[in-house]
Formats: sequence, C-alpha cells, structure tokens
Amino acid sequence: MTVVPEAKEALNRFKMEAAAEVGVNLKQGYNGDLTAKQAGSIGGQMVKKMIESYENSMK
Repeated sequence: MTVVPEAKEALNRFKMEAAAEVGVNLKQGYNGDLTAKQAGSIGGQMVKKMIESYENSMK
C-alpha cells in the first residue's frame, strides 16, 4: 500500500537511475530474471546515493 502515490513513482525513477548507473538493464514491469547479484547492486547503489544525499544536506 502506498500512502503517497507520487512517492511510488519517484522511487521507481530512482531505482531505474540506480540500475543504469551500475549497468543493469532494468525494464518496466517484471524483472524476476535478475540475478541476486544484479538486484543487490541496484539496492546497494540506491543506499549509497541516499547516504550521499543525506551527508550533503548536513553540510
């Protein structure tokens, strides 16, 4: 359940951007054919970017 519909859209764009940065071809819809390594690299990139964003906001 998404409380804020715009948040789901923004998170999806963020995920696609992170996937492109780590070289994973993520497509709209089903991506169950990704390896655990690929999925993990996308998630890791997203966390890295969130931490960087937070650190920059603290300056």
